[in-house]
Amino acid sequence: MEPAEQYEWITKNLQEVLNGQIIQEVLEKKERPLRLYWGTAPTGRPHCGYFVAMTKLAHFLKAGVEVTVLLADLHAFLDNMKAPLEVVNYRTKYYEYTVKAILRSINVPIDKLKFVVGSSYQLGGDYTMDLFKLSNMVSQNDAKRAGADVVKQVANPLLSGLIYPLMQALDEHYLDVDVQFGGVDQRKIFVLAEENLNRIGYKKRAHLMNKMVPGLTQGGKMSASDPNSKIDLLEEPKKVAKKINSAYCSPGDIENNGLLSFIEYVVAPIQELKKGADQFEFFINRPDKFGGPITFHSFEELQTAFKEEKLSPVDLKSGVTDAINELLAPIRAEFESNKEYQEAEAKGYPAPVQEKKKAKKPKNKGSKYPGAAKAEEKVEAVTEELKEATI
Repeated sequence: MEPAEQYEWITKNLQEVLNGQIIQEVLEKKERPLRLYWGTAPTGRPHCGYFVAMTKLAHFLKAGVEVTVLLADLHAFLDNMKAPLEVVNYRTKYYEYTVKAILRSINVPIDKLKFVVGSSYQLGGDYTMDLFKLSNMVSQNDAKRAGADVVKQVANPLLSGLIYPLMQALDEHYLDVDVQFGGVDQRKIFVLAEENLNRIGYKKRAHLMNKMVPGLTQGGKMSASDPNSKIDLLEEPKKVAKKINSAYCSPGDIENNGLLSFIEYVVAPIQELKKGADQFEFFINRPDKFGGPITFHSFEELQTAFKEEKLSPVDLKSGVTDAINELLAPIRAEFESNKEYQEAEAKGYPAPVQEKKKAKKPKNKGSKYPGAAKAEEKVEAVTEELKEATI
């Protein structure tokens, strides 16, 4: 593949590219493959939005890029989630199983990927010293601003949230890559890395940013922290249908429609990977009384039909439900056949323990009128006195 074609695949469907010239220089002048990493912090359960990143990993591999997947366990521990490290360790395993299952389900060869757990190198002396160096250069406000769209925000933030973006910047050097890839929500951290790594003697890297998949509710991204906005990758078909049926989908509105965005950013790219370009096909099993089954052969055709209200929200929801369940079926099957995968899920996301309610002591309600109990006591006392006087 020629450098121009490689660069086209590498930047395909992205929202933004920072320092693309670094990528082009490696492709055109250096006699080695481009090296890239994508990191994910194992916090909440992975959701359908992860398909977007996985399709990009397929593009990178197709372009001959050496791809490292960072399972950022310490980042997850630092993210105000208050999950103990032993739980994070199981979540890390769960994420690795899940990422591999997604990639296999869309025919991406995982043998060409390198998986690295963050704590395998982030606890070393050199890394720690570099972290101290950065912390002596980056202000509190800059660190907080960098992590604002990524680190969980709380009213009284912990110091850990300021360390998180500094570590993510250092990972570029310690993983020895040319490029870091992530969602556009990572942009502020990427800029922090570009502005500060050279201050401690390390080279500037390129940064690639994916579009964020809108959530199912109106506004906002699909997020692990908002259960109503997302479809989990192990969600049962009935739950998928229930969530899709309650999703925001106003007739004719194509600007704030998370379902249309899911088709554009997830379904269409996966079909292209499996079938090739210009092979889009979206089937909706519409009832005969509303026109019968229909198939759209381009996303633009589907979008126009919905905009002109020739396709109803009910029918769009039906088609998306079927499409998601088809995507999730092989992932669920892999989970159900792998005991270690199941153990990682059970111990990484244990069910919350419900406290037993204290049994209420029965109240002595007494009789129907005030002072009845005392009156009964007096009657009993007088009766006893009479008995003694008679004796």
